[in-house]
Amino acid sequence: MCDYSLHGIPNRLAEKDEVLVVHRFYTGSKGLTSPEYLKPPEQSKKGLLSTLTQFLAFPAQPRVCAVCIPDGAKLMIYGISPTFQQAHGLNSAEAVTFRQLSADAHTYRDAVEFKNGVKVRLQDLEEGQRVEVLTLSSERAEAQAEPTTGILGHARQ
Repeated sequence: MCDYSLHGIPNRLAEKDEVLVVHRFYTGSKGLTSPEYLKPPEQSKKGLLSTLTQFLAFPAQPRVCAVCIPDGAKLMIYGISPTFQQAHGLNSAEAVTFRQLSADAHTYRDAVEFKNGVKVRLQDLEEGQRVEVLTLSSERAEAQAEPTTGILGHARQ
């Protein structure tokens, strides 16, 4: 779901058709977040005193939230650099499957698997790279979840 390195950061589950970006969080680890979370908060402009207070205050920090992806989710990655394309035999946009490489603690385990079999950790993707969530579960899991039809056309439970 979310790499161990992002557990101290507010997080939520991704939504189908959502566009995310690869982001380096304050922990130093990369993960996925919504571009909306990276926008600076809007500053109100009410008057001279308010402007002076805002000027002297610490800059407001964006409310960055890690967006978690379940193992087996289908994603589309856009903007793959030419260097990365050459190194891994890819195009500029590729459909991938989200994978957790292990359950081991204290290791980066979130990765994407390309159709050619290459697995790349999220840590190795480029900051700002766009990722679209196509589905949140694998086709195999969806097929197993559908009820099967019995002899008389009634769904078996």
